[in-house]
Amino acid sequence: MTSKPGEPDYVSPGLGSNAAADAGAFLEKQAAAVKQAETAPSAEPAEKKEDTVAESEKKDEPSVAPPEQKAEEPVTEAAPSVTAPSATAAVAAAPLPAAPGPAPASSSSEPSWPETPAEHPLAKFFDSITELTTEADYNEVYGLTLSTTTPFHTKLILQKFLRANANDLPKAKAQLLETLKWRKTFQPAKAVEETFDNERFAGLGYILTLDDVPESANKTDVVTFNVYGAVKDNKKTFGDLEGFLRWRVALMERSIQKLNLAAATTPIPDFGQGPDPYQGIQIHDYLQVSFLRQHPDVKAATSKTIETLGRYYPETLSRKFFVNVPVIMGWVFALRKLVVAPETARKFTVLSYGDQLATELGPSIPKVYGGTAGDLKEIGEALKAKDVEVEATE
Repeated sequence: MTSKPGEPDYVSPGLGSNAAADAGAFLEKQAAAVKQAETAPSAEPAEKKEDTVAESEKKDEPSVAPPEQKAEEPVTEAAPSVTAPSATAAVAAAPLPAAPGPAPASSSSEPSWPETPAEHPLAKFFDSITELTTEADYNEVYGLTLSTTTPFHTKLILQKFLRANANDLPKAKAQLLETLKWRKTFQPAKAVEETFDNERFAGLGYILTLDDVPESANKTDVVTFNVYGAVKDNKKTFGDLEGFLRWRVALMERSIQKLNLAAATTPIPDFGQGPDPYQGIQIHDYLQVSFLRQHPDVKAATSKTIETLGRYYPETLSRKFFVNVPVIMGWVFALRKLVVAPETARKFTVLSYGDQLATELGPSIPKVYGGTAGDLKEIGEALKAKDVEVEATE
């Protein structure tokens, strides 16, 4: 099967009792998903695109802005079923910055975007931005203000939505509109500043910035670790669905803040014309996670996270690594990769042993992953957290 543009980057395994069959189904799902984020509720049938671009993208590669490119090479979540935990305490590394404010108004210092013909999808999208932000009554995405007065950074965001939808302008506009409405309500940047419950989320998520990642075109990459084996209690962590989702969105939003899009100076290529340099890498660590059955609360959280991140965070992930996956599951994944498009298969990697990760990301990761650095809780950044006292009930 081949993946379709506009499908979600974020998929986590929800494996049932028939582990091998479910693992295969999961990989199919991942292969379809990895191409990029799920579109918003369907738009009107796509009008004929006047600027058709090559169908398959070479490689969506990660980076921070502005990217220093190395060599070219190719290359998108939620919570899985969890058993006995190996918890580590979440440590807020550096103080988190204030919620990103609007980008400054256009000035002579703002970088310029290459000229595009009037009929180009990006030009048409840009011309409609005032109408879209007015309808949504909101104009911020990933900390940038969408406005005709900030053309470079506005086009940076619009290009992500176009690429996620293979230059289908009606679908891209529909997805952006839904994203603006959701961000107005959910306020993900404010979630980053919130303090979460240590008992529920300690050790589950960390963000690193790594230099010189092998096969990455960028000098520096933002890498998010999702450590599912650190879950102490499925009910506590996933039982409050909205609470879990707010934590997971905050982690995603914080990783995007570290891409520093406000400082971006390099335009994102058109769909099919090269990698987006403003993306991150995701690591899913399944050490001590059961692949045989799935707790119902985990299943619900997985489904909601896939829907949310896929819908509202298009073109934000370049590669995804699944580590500490049982060997037999790795065989199943390898077999299923043979039936998906090569450009899709390249985007995700399954590793049976955690210490194999250093061959993919370089030595600046924790020793447990084959690197030379300290533990994630020592070198990684986590969301703010504290012990929350629960009043006893009679």
